[in-house]
Amino acid sequence: MTERPAPGPTEAAAAAAEAAARGGYGKLVAFLAARSGDLAGAEDALADAFAAALAAWPRTGVPDSPEAWLLTAARRRLIDAARARARRSEAATRLRPLLEGLEAAGDGAALPDRRLALMLACAHPALDPALHAPLMLQAVLGLDAAMIGGVFLVSPAAMSKRLTRAKAKIREARVPFAEPEAEALPERLSPVLDAVYAAYAQGWSDPQGADPARRELAGEALFLARLVAGLAPASAEAQGLLALILHTLARRAARRDAQGRYAPLDAQDPACWDGAMIAEAETILRRAAGLRALGRYQLEAALQSAHADRRRFGRDTRAETVALYDALLAMTGSPVVAANRAMAVAELRGAQEGLALLEAAAQDPRLAAYQPAWAARAELLSRLGRRAEAAEACRRAAGLAADPAVRAFLMERLAALEAGG
Repeated sequence: MTERPAPGPTEAAAAAAEAAARGGYGKLVAFLAARSGDLAGAEDALADAFAAALAAWPRTGVPDSPEAWLLTAARRRLIDAARARARRSEAATRLRPLLEGLEAAGDGAALPDRRLALMLACAHPALDPALHAPLMLQAVLGLDAAMIGGVFLVSPAAMSKRLTRAKAKIREARVPFAEPEAEALPERLSPVLDAVYAAYAQGWSDPQGADPARRELAGEALFLARLVAGLAPASAEAQGLLALILHTLARRAARRDAQGRYAPLDAQDPACWDGAMIAEAETILRRAAGLRALGRYQLEAALQSAHADRRRFGRDTRAETVALYDALLAMTGSPVVAANRAMAVAELRGAQEGLALLEAAAQDPRLAAYQPAWAARAELLSRLGRRAEAAEACRRAAGLAADPAVRAFLMERLAALEAGG
């Protein structure tokens, strides 16, 4: 077998820089932003540092600690920028603490992990909640505005402007890059978890993998969930969110059959699920339960666990599922949860009772364009032999389906209903 030639200096430098970006980008930005109070400035300084590394490392060799090299280069750029602003401005007195903080960091200083503080800053209540998740994706993961805009259906230019304004607000309002006291952490952590969940939901909405940005986003959300759970081990909800994402992503490959057709949960082959991810999710969920602070994400993870047990081991989890939905509905009041609970009740007590609950939930106008609710209505009406009404509901569901494979699945079901099947 022919051996591949060793990479040249330029390739080795590029590979080292890419590895440093993957492993340390968020840590570096978090440290620099915490010292300077300027998220945008920290990102710019780090971008300059990476550019300098790609120019220097092919000549000097990759340093023993690329992360420390990048930190030093970025810190110096931030210091130079602050000094230049101080010379041009009357605000030199205000900038002095910033300079002192950066200079005190030292070139060889150990790099503490301030990423949780960075995420808390990105989810600060002074900022538009719609930007919490995009800010985290850029600041912690280094995703660019074009990719983030594509994921959240906003033009790259518009997303770039929104992120720039949000970072300016962080700087001007002096949003602290600090973790709160232990007793205040659960409340402050909640918007961080919601933002990670929003990023995950965006990635999960493209199961076919047709959109490269969304395809990668589910994995990035899993990274963020792991990060938050690791940095906040005493947060039961952080553990619950990680368990939830692991449970659902474990089934991702089975959402399509060999021909690429949509496969609902009951039609999936559990042998295609990722058993290691499910086992990890179960371990984390038990750990969360031991913290005795029940929350939404733990309940959602427990529901996914019940679905998995029913399909993998044939265990009757119907009563357990309804009880979990009861608790989740009481906690959230969500019409989506109410619609899902109606289907769970239908499985336990029959289609007639489930349909009555679904119709009650549908009085909420927020469900008017919720495709799964219409698909559920079609299924329950079909079970009751009301085929014409089922066909109309199925037609509505197909019209609302954004995923082509789901639409095709519903159109096949519609054809069967219209044919009397």
